Amino acid sequence: MNGLRAVVVYLVLACAAVASPAAVVSPAAAATPSATPDWSALPVPAAAPPVTVSDLAARGRGEAWATGYEHAADGLRPMLYRWDGTAWSRDTTFPGAAEPGWLGKVQFVGEEAWIFHNRAGEGQILRRSAGGWSAVPLPQTLSIYQDFAAAPGGAWVVGEDDTGVKVLHYDGSRWTTQSTPDGVLYVMGITARTATDAWAWADTSTGTTILRWDGTAWRDAKVSLPSNSNVHTILLEPSGRVTIGGSQYTDGVSRTYLMTFNGQAWHTTYPPLGDTYTEAMVRGPDGALWLPVRSDRAFQSKYARVDGKRTTFSYGPQRTNAIDVKPRALARAGSALLSFGTVEIYGSKPNLMSERLGG
Repeated sequence: MNGLRAVVVYLVLACAAVASPAAVVSPAAAATPSATPDWSALPVPAAAPPVTVSDLAARGRGEAWATGYEHAADGLRPMLYRWDGTAWSRDTTFPGAAEPGWLGKVQFVGEEAWIFHNRAGEGQILRRSAGGWSAVPLPQTLSIYQDFAAAPGGAWVVGEDDTGVKVLHYDGSRWTTQSTPDGVLYVMGITARTATDAWAWADTSTGTTILRWDGTAWRDAKVSLPSNSNVHTILLEPSGRVTIGGSQYTDGVSRTYLMTFNGQAWHTTYPPLGDTYTEAMVRGPDGALWLPVRSDRAFQSKYARVDGKRTTFSYGPQRTNAIDVKPRALARAGSALLSFGTVEIYGSKPNLMSERLGG
């Protein structure tokens, strides 16, 4: 009798395991717990391929802007897309939309969206408000426009002219040129939390250095970066937390590092991301860091989720006949993550793609 009872119990448990979806876990799902909910594909109106994606920024679930440029036969053409919470559409109403040039970083300043625009070689800031588009021209033409940052009360454009490095500052009414500390050869990137709290990373005679603007002057932030390293991005958060992402080179091999400042001290980690470029790193709605990584599947994108010491991976939707899927930028849109990038289908040039997780 006891033997019969054991057989019955075994059969009941076996049937329950077959009937329960939670009991059937694919190896991929087990290896990537962050893949639930799944990434889904969002249609994007086609551009003139090949295309290059510059930036993606979102304000809540109902507004996001993606920038870049098309490679036309006669040169580059600016490319701008808007997400309204339901669908992507192309915007061609901004000043200079039909002229040669390209669009760069997107920033939200109050109720406006600000976008850097190289308009036929001359720089300007596009401003989108409820009344439409306007433009703020730069006070001078630079030979290189490297990066742009804006916050309520202040905006910066960094680059170079024939005299060297340039940091142009806009206070809402006029432009000025700001000085950098001695030894700065090139400002590679800039970001701002407020008009009196901006950060930049620069190339100097002694290596990469972190600079900070305190409302009065740019100074060395005294951040001890890993030896033989560079910086890809600095993520500033309203809480005061700062995260630096970059690469360290050891014996000719590159590995990604992350440095986090909690308001008192810096903490450095080396998550298993290989030599991932961290420029697209964002803080997700779940509190973890998210960034696109090089995929081992030609027909799917791949994303990394870094939460403390744990790093997990998830894949985008499968794309028929795709040979290269590359998310280039990420943004938090309410309770969702949006990505924007390119996909190359066999036999064609790279065109636009977008994916969403959650929301």
